Amino acid sequence: MSDRDRVYAEVSGPVQPFEFAESVVRVFPDMIERSVPGYRLLLELTPLMVRESVFENSRVYDLGCSLGAATLAARRAIQVPNVEILAVDNSPQMVARCRTIVANDNSIVPVRVIEQDVATIAIERASLVLMYFTLQFIEPDRRDALIRRIAEGLLPGGVLLLAEKLAFAAPEQDWLDRHHHAFKRAEGYSDLEIARKRQALENVLIADDRQTHHERLKSAGFDQVIDWFQCLNFACFAAFKKS
Repeated sequence: MSDRDRVYAEVSGPVQPFEFAESVVRVFPDMIERSVPGYRLLLELTPLMVRESVFENSRVYDLGCSLGAATLAARRAIQVPNVEILAVDNSPQMVARCRTIVANDNSIVPVRVIEQDVATIAIERASLVLMYFTLQFIEPDRRDALIRRIAEGLLPGGVLLLAEKLAFAAPEQDWLDRHHHAFKRAEGYSDLEIARKRQALENVLIADDRQTHHERLKSAGFDQVIDWFQCLNFACFAAFKKS
């Protein structure tokens, strides 16, 4: 179990831009569960898609794997032979901790945890790609190319599960922000913590709207895009490559 997130309760001085440093890695499981509505349910739903989508002699990629929660959810659900998982993250601290967590898991599906920029990783022979709350941290002008490479690296019939924080037009955005903050307060965050983290994420987490995601996925070559999951302003798209 991780420590309780008090990163923005204990910060002093000017708030620095958010990064996945050791202070965040240490509390990350607690931070994401208390910050992203529906995150636990998304992880519980992931094995359903894994069992339906992963086929033998293929790879599963977890891009922006952090501490491997989605990696392990997929690993424990794979029921076909000759499947390898590649879990990728560019944070050295995340990768080091993720390798330990994966090594302590007793599932038999092989996992490689790779320290690399997900925008540069080669996608090959993939039946499923998971990218949970990662694209939003990548520079907007690099996103189209990354989604195209994922589409090209998926085998026919392959699936991308893309979870992101969504942007909306006002007043819907204001309403969702208000309820997201209410969720975080209910999870024990103070108004000061919420305000500081929001400031830290400014210009670091840049959300796209639903239409932008759909258009990008379609332009990249995905045949069908389904809004698979949503909780407040956090959603997951299932994008299917034609068989």
